[in-house]
Amino acid sequence: MTQAQQAQSSTSTRLIKKYPNRRLYDTQTSAYITLADVKQLVLDSEVFQVVDAKSGDDLTRSILLQIILEEESGGMPMFSPTALSQIIRFYGHAMQGVMGSFLEKNIQAFMDIQDRMAEQSKGLYGQQFGPEAWTQFMNIQAPVLQNMMSNYVDQSKNLFVQMQDQMQDQSRNMFSVFPFAAPPPKDPKK
Repeated sequence: MTQAQQAQSSTSTRLIKKYPNRRLYDTQTSAYITLADVKQLVLDSEVFQVVDAKSGDDLTRSILLQIILEEESGGMPMFSPTALSQIIRFYGHAMQGVMGSFLEKNIQAFMDIQDRMAEQSKGLYGQQFGPEAWTQFMNIQAPVLQNMMSNYVDQSKNLFVQMQDQMQDQSRNMFSVFPFAAPPPKDPKK
């Protein structure tokens, strides 16, 4: 990144400092803010960074995880205990990086679908299609969306299995040129 890009990035990124007393200070508004205010920044698509006021360490991920924890502790959690357990199992696993990228891309695909549906509804219904009507429409369309997302996940799974098979074949072909000895047969008595 060039110095000009760094300067532009730092001027467009809202800086929030976290103090030892666990208070968050928004340097743009020169005021203390709450976790709810940070959540609103996320909802407003604001670009921000949370740093430790003393050490300068980046705490953005930690703060975002706190917001997710509060949301999950509320009335309607997004993740089931099974889903959370499966995510935890990926930490330290060889596929950890792949899983993170997979989740990020799928969430982005879902957001793109949502944005496109919202734009299409505006085109069809104009300004008559307010938040209440959108909620009713989504309640009716939920089974259709769930079916569509299920099909998408199945297709994604099939592509992943195909990719895995291809990688396995490539590995087998690559290592077949090395003179490895076959593993000794297992003793049936043991």
